[in-house]
Amino acid sequence: MSLKGGLFGCADPAVWREVQQKYWDVVELKSSVKGKNQGKLLPLERWYQEELPETIAARSERFLEHQELVKLMEWKLTRGKFRPRLQQLVATNPSERVETCTRRAFGLLPDVQAAIAELSTLKALGPATASAVLAAGAPDRAAFMADEAVQSIPGLTPIQYTMKHYAVYLQEITERARTLNQADGSQEWTPHLVERCLWTWAVAEKLQPSLLEGIAEGEKGGGESERSGRAAKRQKTK
Repeated sequence: MSLKGGLFGCADPAVWREVQQKYWDVVELKSSVKGKNQGKLLPLERWYQEELPETIAARSERFLEHQELVKLMEWKLTRGKFRPRLQQLVATNPSERVETCTRRAFGLLPDVQAAIAELSTLKALGPATASAVLAAGAPDRAAFMADEAVQSIPGLTPIQYTMKHYAVYLQEITERARTLNQADGSQEWTPHLVERCLWTWAVAEKLQPSLLEGIAEGEKGGGESERSGRAAKRQKTK
């Protein structure tokens, strides 16, 4: 692992692709960590990343059903900090209200701020959980506000779970997706995919750095100078 300063400052799509290929290895690793949630993350991650997006896309209009929202919250809390009160609270949302609200939120896109404001009218949904809903159904427009991904971007710590903080995070993520697509012309990079790579890098670095060995040795451009410039620009516009 020779990439200095973390993954976010790297502009080489080949490096990001290598990290993306480690994604499920890192999920399995995190799922195997001893504790009361041991073994629970992997199946939930498969559901959130693969099954739920397909289910949403197959509908004539994008929305989540009540049980899907409850399971999404379970995924989020298993992946991050477990707060049983949130799990209980999200389940109290009426089924009809969940479907109506999530349908309206997806209909508000590409105005992500308006979509998150709509989703936040549901009980237990703040910007972070709302971003997970949008990322599942519109990965080209939204990225999940994962702590590890937010912390990977200079200038965004300490994390604030507000719409304003999420907007800056999404802007940075979206810009990185754009530059990666420009670099290799694949157009495969979405905000959600960039966020997943940042999460992969951060979790692997914490749990098993050897998984990242050999990545980024041939990194092209970007790096520290680009990252510093972007951070300075943010400071001037605050």
